[in-house]
Amino acid sequence: MNIAYANKQTFLTRFDPRMLLLWYLIFATMPWFIYNRTVLVLLFLTMLVLAAVSRVSGLIIALMAFSTFCNLIYLVVLALVIGGDLEAFASMLTLTFKLLAVALVSVAVFASLDPEKFSDALLSLKVPGQVCFGISYGYRMIPILVEQYQQIISSFRLRGRMPTGGRWLRSRKLFYLGRIAVLAFYPMLLGTAKRTRTTVEALEIKGFTYALHNPEAKRLKLSYLRLTYRDALFVAGTALYLTIIFAIGRMFPI
Repeated sequence: MNIAYANKQTFLTRFDPRMLLLWYLIFATMPWFIYNRTVLVLLFLTMLVLAAVSRVSGLIIALMAFSTFCNLIYLVVLALVIGGDLEAFASMLTLTFKLLAVALVSVAVFASLDPEKFSDALLSLKVPGQVCFGISYGYRMIPILVEQYQQIISSFRLRGRMPTGGRWLRSRKLFYLGRIAVLAFYPMLLGTAKRTRTTVEALEIKGFTYALHNPEAKRLKLSYLRLTYRDALFVAGTALYLTIIFAIGRMFPI
């Protein structure tokens, strides 16, 4: 939902989406080639701060922290049961910090990118227009699908009657709610197909296919994408920061 509606008042939304995507690709792949734990810890802390200033949902951060904690505890207990020691915990920290750094930078960037800017950036990077439109349309359809699904379930419950009783954990009620959830799925698919057909017909009437392959129309559509001094400062600051943390990692390796 955060991606579909894109918070437009975050730190990362100020930059050109093309530069932001390339910057993300670097930080999503770089941690996998780093084995210095000092550098990984600093990267993790940096991405945590970036996720905070990007106003990433607290629920996502909490779920990420809970799952990471459970995985680490599970591995430690398993290592102790099979006769190992806490060395397993230390060895898993490297992989854990890599995963957390990549996950945090992913949610921070994509929660800040507007779907339209995201698709336009991909189009500017020579990605096929149909793929770009599909990504943008898919993001926009997520809230609509959720809302339609909830309305269908509510209509089923209004016209039906909730079972009473159930000797074990209210099994009848759970079965009734599960049955409604399954039955509501098919009307939602039918409504989505109708809505998609209407959207496609409206776009074709307005010359969508022609504009998608016309160079002049593409140039006009992407004319607002411009690299500014702010993007250059961001890239320079990132390069300087990486130089500093790699120097710290060499001086104080973990």
